[in-house]
Amino acid sequence: MQAQRAVIAAIEFQPGVPLVQQIVDQLTVAISQGGLPHGSRLPPIRELSDLMHVGKSTVVDALDRLRAKGLVVSRQGSGHYVHRSSSTLPANAGPDLLPQDTLSVVRRAVLLDNGKLRPGAGFLPSSWLPAEELLKAVRGTLRATSLRMGEYGNASGYLPLRQALRVKMSTLGIEAPVEQIITTANTVQAIDMLMRLLVKPGDTVLLDDPCYFTMHTNLAWHGVKVITIRRECDGMDLDAFEQLLITHRPVLYMTNNALHNPTGHSFTSAQVYRLVELSHRYNFHILEDDLYCDMQQRRTPRLAASGLDNVSYVSGFSKTLTANSRVSFAVLSPQLAARMVTLKMACGGMTSEMAEQIICTMLSDGSYAKHMRRTVDRLYESNSRVAAWLGEAGCSVSSLPGEGLYIWTRLPEGFKAECLARKGLEIDLVLAPGTMLSKAADANQFLRFNVAHSDHVQVRERFFRLLDMPHK
Repeated sequence: MQAQRAVIAAIEFQPGVPLVQQIVDQLTVAISQGGLPHGSRLPPIRELSDLMHVGKSTVVDALDRLRAKGLVVSRQGSGHYVHRSSSTLPANAGPDLLPQDTLSVVRRAVLLDNGKLRPGAGFLPSSWLPAEELLKAVRGTLRATSLRMGEYGNASGYLPLRQALRVKMSTLGIEAPVEQIITTANTVQAIDMLMRLLVKPGDTVLLDDPCYFTMHTNLAWHGVKVITIRRECDGMDLDAFEQLLITHRPVLYMTNNALHNPTGHSFTSAQVYRLVELSHRYNFHILEDDLYCDMQQRRTPRLAASGLDNVSYVSGFSKTLTANSRVSFAVLSPQLAARMVTLKMACGGMTSEMAEQIICTMLSDGSYAKHMRRTVDRLYESNSRVAAWLGEAGCSVSSLPGEGLYIWTRLPEGFKAECLARKGLEIDLVLAPGTMLSKAADANQFLRFNVAHSDHVQVRERFFRLLDMPHK
């Protein structure tokens, strides 16, 4: 034990950092480097206190944290022992078992904050988020007497939040009582639960093309047949849409009505009227995904404003407030709302009341609305600048100018999006190839740019460098 005592006595403390954390960090290094071998017994707590010249409570806290990390185990009546199990070995020591095709690699890179530039991301940069307002709402929630730490919360969601969402929905022309507003952990969860309620294996579902990349994967798990309708920056061919209805008889149409990802198109009043009329004539349900609604400068009509009998509405805050908030909601008919609450309880889909209270605070105190006004202005300015340098690069913009988070761009002749995306990873540039969002034959000619992540001189420079690299 003499060698262990020498290692522990050599610990030096720096001002400004909690003693407990310094002890944990330095002992972790000693264990990983073998200075404290696996299985060796540590001195008693009183002796550790004397060796490091700290209080016994500090030693106890440090040992608790080391135990939680799997670096120390305690044995009744015997003391504490160093324990370096396989779970404490460095991460990524084994083979990468995840798919290695280009699209799978790019999808993971888009979501991973590893220092790369991510113009292909689907969310706002951290620097655009209202950090102070978020922290204020978090602190207020933690202090609030209404925070019920020992409870699951209401199965439908935090009532004051649903009341605030009812007011928010009314500004879009969607009128629904709070009983028909159900919170979910994210929009994909809301859509997945609605799939369980609205479709069965063998049914046909109609999607926009392009669309969010998880939809095809999600629907495959439900065993449905997927057909698509081409979505351009000016909408779709509604006569071709009706022909698909006649030929395939889908039970569901899933769509981004406003600020469609990635074309930026929003349905006009005439298009909304015809889509709703077709849903009644051909007896299919519409699932309106409105995740980008608060990024609009000019309000356009919502499908759900025509009534919730044939339309279900889904939205949330992961794209506008923080990707980590994971607070979303669905506005449904009375029958679907009741069934979703039952399903939510049955499958363990209960949502975090703490997160919902934080969002509720920001909706109620006006900080969310202020943040979105600022964000919409910034997006408009960034959109113009990014579109300009994409034009300099020889790309042509195939989305609506000005509004929203994305620019959908066609590459210069001879370039393939997947090839650029794979080579972009080599220079820490994460792109979103069109094949990630579209099944169309020409999808490999497109890239989706997030204007908030792309309005950066380094993104521009690396993209130009990428176009200059040899390609096959």
